[in-house]
Amino acid sequence: METNVIRVALLTAVAPIAWGSTYIVTAQLLPPDRPLFAAAVRALPAGLLLLALRRRRPHGIWWWRALVLGACNIGLFFPLIFLAAYHLPGGLAATLQASSPFAVMALAWLVIGERAGLGRLAAAVVGVAGVALLVLRSPGQVDAVGLLAAFGSVAVSALGYVLVKRWPAPVDLVTLISWQLVVGGLLLAPLALLVEGPPPAVDLPALAGFLWLGVVGTAVAYWCWFQGLTRMPAGAVSLIGLLNPVVGTVLGVVIARETFGAAQALGMGLVLGAVLAGQPTAADAVRRGWARRPRRRPAAWAESVGVSRS
Repeated sequence: METNVIRVALLTAVAPIAWGSTYIVTAQLLPPDRPLFAAAVRALPAGLLLLALRRRRPHGIWWWRALVLGACNIGLFFPLIFLAAYHLPGGLAATLQASSPFAVMALAWLVIGERAGLGRLAAAVVGVAGVALLVLRSPGQVDAVGLLAAFGSVAVSALGYVLVKRWPAPVDLVTLISWQLVVGGLLLAPLALLVEGPPPAVDLPALAGFLWLGVVGTAVAYWCWFQGLTRMPAGAVSLIGLLNPVVGTVLGVVIARETFGAAQALGMGLVLGAVLAGQPTAADAVRRGWARRPRRRPAAWAESVGVSRS
């Protein structure tokens, strides 16, 4: 890969690496059994801070576009993940989440005409198998609510990622991220109060955990992630997201003394290989022009599926 391709891919990888710390930080530092409160605190303060720094509000069609992106990437995505985690074994939930590259590639083809190619699809299959080896244990109890939540989280996040590419923003990425975090946080806060009750007491370790998740795991991570989405093929970016369970597993072994055997080592190798195999080569960058705006579908097609071209 050429230097610029490598640089953007490495920058994008910061996001799933940061997200991989979410489980261990939540388990070790945050108040127990308050996932919606944690999600709201993670999103809303960071969004308000970024919005205060940029001081730019949406205008025109970007009011509803910001609502859609904020709901998909934050406001709906977080609760669905937590719902899946409560109703499914952790390994199964993570494995189902690893199917996200397929959803992203399918929607990218339908919405922006981006074809993944057999090589990237094969890398996604290998990546899912690697995640399954890495985190999947005995399936345990599986229920319909958990499955629907897991696949729902995959669907809404994939739609949000593709729409970020479909709707080039008239503002910088920090401003775009601030809109989404504020929207997501405003959706999550009343939901947390309704489901979990008043906010819990927050001690110094919890405050440190919230700061880490809000600043690094959210503001910085989403900026890096959207850098990749706006400059790389959506399928390649989604495969980089498979680093999330790899980092989570490593931190679990190092900090929580979780077991790590031959199956986990093989799974980690498969995931890393899939991530590398799914990245664009220098020839891809020249041929497809992934650093520029994606080619739009004809107007008639866009109108037929209700996608605005404005």
